[in-house]
Amino acid sequence: MRVLVIGSGGREHALAWSISRSPLLTKLYAAPGNPGIAQVATCLPIAVDDGDSLVRAARDYSIDLVVVGPEAPLAAGLVDRLAAQGIAAFGPTQAAAQLESSKAWAKQFMAKYAIPTANYRTFQDYQEAVSYVQNCSFPLVIKVSGLAAGKGAVIVPDLAQAEATLRSMLVEQGFGAAGQEVVIEDFLQGQEVTVLALVKGQEYLLLPAAQDHKQVFDGDQGPNTGGMGVYSPVPAFTPQLEQEVIRSILQPTLRGLEEEGIYYSGVLYLGLMLTELGPKVIEYNVRFGDPETQVILPRLGGDVLELLAACSFPATTGVRSLAEQQVLLKEEACASVIMAAPGYPGTYPKGLPISGLEQAEAAGCIVFHAGTKREGERLVSSGGRILAVTALGDDLKEALQRAYEGVARIHIPGAHYRHDIGHKALCCIK
Repeated sequence: MRVLVIGSGGREHALAWSISRSPLLTKLYAAPGNPGIAQVATCLPIAVDDGDSLVRAARDYSIDLVVVGPEAPLAAGLVDRLAAQGIAAFGPTQAAAQLESSKAWAKQFMAKYAIPTANYRTFQDYQEAVSYVQNCSFPLVIKVSGLAAGKGAVIVPDLAQAEATLRSMLVEQGFGAAGQEVVIEDFLQGQEVTVLALVKGQEYLLLPAAQDHKQVFDGDQGPNTGGMGVYSPVPAFTPQLEQEVIRSILQPTLRGLEEEGIYYSGVLYLGLMLTELGPKVIEYNVRFGDPETQVILPRLGGDVLELLAACSFPATTGVRSLAEQQVLLKEEACASVIMAAPGYPGTYPKGLPISGLEQAEAAGCIVFHAGTKREGERLVSSGGRILAVTALGDDLKEALQRAYEGVARIHIPGAHYRHDIGHKALCCIK
């Protein structure tokens, strides 16, 4: 099978790394890829938003399956365009991608189909939004409705912060078109957990849960980021909670999409809060999470490519259906620590030299490239989140210890990382 992975981050490196191990693979391409991906795939210099060139490349390279990593090309209808050419893709259509591309649409969908989530209101007018929050209890969560690379949600503790956030989004257009509409919702308390399901219509397979760490500083302090570290499995997500999520969230979501006349295939990301009243949806995503993918895929014991191909649209020939597949899990736990550029998630420098990756890998780590590029023979940073240093272990303590040992062997001037990844799980482990 000839496969093309779309994207250039840590998630796409994890996908390419997993796909490269499949006996079904004959040739792997990536667009645009990154230096880590280039170790297992042929990288094509095509941007993720260049739909014409991506479709042309899939046709010219006789691609059997396109695996779309980021959300933006899904929201732009790349899968629809590929399907029109008869090219199979892993990822939902543009209509299905509304679950992520419009938080307002997703909240209306959840309300219509009685899927548990926080109470909310949507606004496009600044004054109307301010009038609403003046009568609310705090804290609140204010989100831009459109795509914001994981940084469009702000927890506001008081009215002054709420007004400033709304002004930034609706008046100053700090998030551009993504912030022309905002969602204001009640603040949910509990532990967050990410649950991913491989989906083909009404068929699904659950992947192991993971817990991301969104805030930039230890102790869950500071602004939200794209994710500073992650681990799997999650002790707080019990088998009983998993069954409740299937019953009250996953199955109603798939039935609701069918009722709306929307066919869903690919992976469905459920961002959940485990509240005292049960699991509630914080957000849907329509692609693999980043950095959750970096710990979920290393825990899978079977053929990842076959699982992805079973969810393709149109269907991939010569592959068992999703109903015939099963998720095989390794016994090991997995943890990943993000090394970020100084200043991230605010303004940060690029071009920082990176060294020590070989030493980290020699210590048993898998180093996924999230924001790197080559300058001649040098490896340098090109983004805010630079590396996802990942390790497996017999248990979570061992996985975290190995990941942090890997971080200690890597040098990036001024880089920072959280020192407490997995702290909520470790406190529960005797």
